[in-house]
Parts: sequence; structure tokens; C-alpha cells
Amino acid sequence: MATVNNRNDARINVRLSSELKQTIEEAASALGQTVSQFAVSTVVREARQVLHDAQITRLSNRERDKFLKALDSIDAKPNAALKAAARRYGKLRG
Repeated sequence: MATVNNRNDARINVRLSSELKQTIEEAASALGQTVSQFAVSTVVREARQVLHDAQITRLSNRERDKFLKALDSIDAKPNAALKAAARRYGKLRG
């Protein structure tokens, strides 16, 4: 099992305008947080959302219907590339 490093031993330095810094300070204060707490929680939340979104394929209703129709097609047969990908996936999972 991987261990989690709870020490705050890494840094990110950022340069920004005085106006942006003031806005961040005001937002942190409004939440009762330090600037560091506010910055870390906001950046981590956004980073997690970006990573989550990168794993999702979004389809319009029309695209979804076409995709499902193709999956349901009796005539559909996997090609060589799909069979090879399935074998590779099976080896990774097994």
C-alpha cells in the first residue's frame, strides 16, 4: 500500500499582479482561510476536476444514439485492431 506524505515540504511559487493578489486575499478572508489554505484548496479542487474531465468522453444525444445503434447492430463484427486491443486489455487486467 502506498504511503501518503503529510509533510508540507513542497512549494509552488507564482508571480501575479497586485490586483489579483488583492482579490485572492479578499476571497481567502471571506472564507476565513489564509491565502495559502485558499490557494491550495482551490488549485487542488480544480486539478482534480481537470483530471476527472480528462477521463470522460462526452457525446451529444445524437452521437450517443448513433454509438448505441452501432453497438446493438447484429452485423457488427470486431476488426483485427479491436481484437488486438481486447487481448492487450485482457493481459493488463489479468
